Amino acid sequence: MGAAPSTPRGGARPQDAAENLMAAFVGEKPYPLSSDFWNQLLELPLTLQWPQDRVLQACQLFAQHNYHTNHLAKILIHLAWCLQDLISTSSGSATAYRKSVNAAYISSVFLKFIIENVKGANFEELHLNLDKDEKRQCNLPTDQSIEVFIIRGMLSFVGSSDVSPRSCLLHHELLNLMLVAMSTQLCSGPSPGPKDVHPFIDAAMLQESAVVASTVRKLLLNFITRPRFPFDGSTYPFSPEGNQSGVLQRVGSVAANFVLLPYYTFNYLLSSSSAGARSPLAEKSLLVLLVLVHYRKCLVVKSLTDNNMGDVDSTTYLRESSSFYENPYCKALENARDIQFDRVDIEGNAHNGPLVRLPFASLFDSLGLCLSDETSVLLLYSLVLGNSDFLEYVLVRTDLDTLLMPILETLYNASRRTSNQIYMLLIILLILSQDSSFNASIHKLMLPSVPWYEERLLHHTSLGSLMVIVLIRTVKYNLSKLRDIYLHTNCLAILANMAPHVHRLSAYASQRLVSLFDMLSRKYTKLAELKTDKVIKVSADQMEGVSLTEDMSPEIHIYTDFLRIVLEILNAILTYALPRNPEVVYAILHRQELFQPFKNHPRFNELLENIYTVLDFFNSRMDMQHMDGEWSVDKVLQVIIINSRSWHGDGMKMFTQLKFTYEQESHPEEFFIPYVWRLVLAQGFNFSPHAINLLPVELSGDDALSGEQGEQSV
Repeated sequence: MGAAPSTPRGGARPQDAAENLMAAFVGEKPYPLSSDFWNQLLELPLTLQWPQDRVLQACQLFAQHNYHTNHLAKILIHLAWCLQDLISTSSGSATAYRKSVNAAYISSVFLKFIIENVKGANFEELHLNLDKDEKRQCNLPTDQSIEVFIIRGMLSFVGSSDVSPRSCLLHHELLNLMLVAMSTQLCSGPSPGPKDVHPFIDAAMLQESAVVASTVRKLLLNFITRPRFPFDGSTYPFSPEGNQSGVLQRVGSVAANFVLLPYYTFNYLLSSSSAGARSPLAEKSLLVLLVLVHYRKCLVVKSLTDNNMGDVDSTTYLRESSSFYENPYCKALENARDIQFDRVDIEGNAHNGPLVRLPFASLFDSLGLCLSDETSVLLLYSLVLGNSDFLEYVLVRTDLDTLLMPILETLYNASRRTSNQIYMLLIILLILSQDSSFNASIHKLMLPSVPWYEERLLHHTSLGSLMVIVLIRTVKYNLSKLRDIYLHTNCLAILANMAPHVHRLSAYASQRLVSLFDMLSRKYTKLAELKTDKVIKVSADQMEGVSLTEDMSPEIHIYTDFLRIVLEILNAILTYALPRNPEVVYAILHRQELFQPFKNHPRFNELLENIYTVLDFFNSRMDMQHMDGEWSVDKVLQVIIINSRSWHGDGMKMFTQLKFTYEQESHPEEFFIPYVWRLVLAQGFNFSPHAINLLPVELSGDDALSGEQGEQSV
C-alpha cells in the first residue's frame, strides 16, 4: 500500500483486492456513499497482516485525505445502515453481521488516530459532514447531524438486540467504538468548559428518551448476566472455511499489527481463565455506562465582563458561574425501578419518559460478586447516591453481608487498593449508615468466620462488630501511612452513625474502639507538647515560634475534633445501648486510666462526664463484691451484666446524637469525569499519552500507557 493507492479492480486475487480496497479507503479519491466500493470493502475477508509502520502510514494517509473524502463519516453511516438492517430483520444475515463488524473495526482504528492527533481539541478535523445533495440522494435526514444519526444507530442496536453467540462479537466491537468515539474527553482539561465540543457523546445526550432508557437497561443487563459464550463455528458468522487461516483481521491500535480474527478476539472474549469469572462484554458495557452517566455538558449562565470580574481569577469565576445540561443517562439510572415491584405504579405518580425496569435482586447479587473491581464500586456508589428505590431495596435485604463483606475485605486490604476506591467504599458505607434500620440489622447478622482477617480468628462475630473493627483498622492504617484527613473523617462519621444502634458489640471490637481513643489521644498529646515547646521558644526567636505555632495549630484542632467524635461515639453507646453492650463497658473499665489526662480538659471534660458516671457506677459495684482470689475477665463481665439490669442512666447527660450525611461537592464532574476515564485506561484502553489533557499520565520510554501494544485492541 503506497502513497498513491490504486482503484479496486474486479477479478483480483483476495490479497491484492484487500490491498487495493484498503488503499482506496485511505487514499485521496472520494467514493460516494452510494458507490459499490463500500460493499466491497466491508464484505471483504481481510486476511492481511500489516506491521506497525504500515498501519501508522495508513492512518496518516487517511487523516491527510479525510477532509476531502469524508470517508470517516461515510463508513460510519454504512455502519448505521447495517445496524438498521439487523434491527429490522428478525435474524440478521451473516453478510450484515460481517459488514457491521468490519465497519466498527475499521472506524475505531482511524477515528482514534485522528482524535489522538487533533490540534487544540479541534474535532472539526473529523469532518463529520456531507453536502445536502448527497444526504438527500441517500435518504439521510438533512436536519440532523451525522454524528446524531450514527450514535442513534449504534445505541438502538445495543439497546434492542439480545446478546447471543451470533451477535456477541458485534456488541463487543460497538462498545469498543463507543469508547473510542467518546475518548475526545481525554483531550480536554479536567474542568468542563462551555467551549468544549465532544461530537459523539454530545450526540448521545440528544437521543430520544426511549433510546436512552433501552441503552441503560441493556448495559446494566450485560453487567448483571455477564455473558460468556463458548465458540461454536456453526453459529459464528465469520468462522474459517477450508484451509483459510481466518476470515477477518483487525487493526489493534496505531502502534499495533492487524491481528487475526476470530482467534484473537474470540479468545479474549471467551477466555476461561479465572474460573470463567471475567466477561469482557460486561466490563465494556459498564465502562460505556459510567462514561455516559458521569458526562456533563457545560453552559454558562453569566457573562464574563470586566465590571463583575474585579480581582477574581477568571477560571474560578467561570467555574462558579457555570451550570450543566441535564444528563438523560444519569436520570435514567436514577429512575431505574425493580422489575418485581414498582412503587411508582402503586402511588400513581407519572414519569417523564420510559422507565428502566431491572431485576434489583440480580443487580444486588452481581454487585456483591464484583466489588473487587473499581468500576463496580463506582456503579454501586452511583446507585445508592442517586437511586432512592435501589437504596431502599438494599436496606431491606436480610443478607447485607453480600455487599458488605467484599466492601470490608477491600478496606482491610487498603494498602493494595487505590485511594479513590477506598473513598468510594467509605462513602457507600456512610450513605448506608444514615439509615437506622441498617445500623440495627448489621448487628443481628452473625458471621460464622472471617477467613480473610489475619490478625486473629474471628468466630461467630456480628457483621456490625466486623464493620467497627475494619473501620478502626482503616483509621489506624491511614494515621500511619496516608495521613488523609478526609478518610479519617468518613470512618469516624460512619462509626458515629452506628453508635446509638450498637447491639452486643464483640469483645475485640470493643477493645479496638477504646484503643482508637488511645491512639488519637497519644497523637493529640504529642502535638500539644510540640506546640508548647514552640511557644516557649518565642522569647528566644519570635519569628520562628510564631510561624511554627501557626502551622501546628490546624492539626491540633483536627485531632481535637477527632477525639471529640470518638468520645461522642462512646457516649452514644453508653447512653442509648449500655445494657446491650457489656463488652464496651468492660473495655472502658479495663483502660479507664486513658481518660484521666482529659478529665479536666476544657474541650473534653463535658464529654467525659458520662463516661465517669458509668465508671463510678460499675467501680462501686465491683468494690461491693467480696471476691476470693483475683478478678477474672469472666467474673468482671458477670458483674457488669448483672448490674446492667439495674442501670437506669441516672446522672447521664443527654447529648444531641451525631448524625453525619453525605453530600456531593458542588462540582463533582471535576472528580468523576477524570476518574471514569482513569478506570477506562486502567482496563486496557490504549490512548496516546501525549494527547491526554484530562488527567496526569506518566510517560514511559515507549509512551506505553497500558502495557505492551504488540497485539492490543482498540
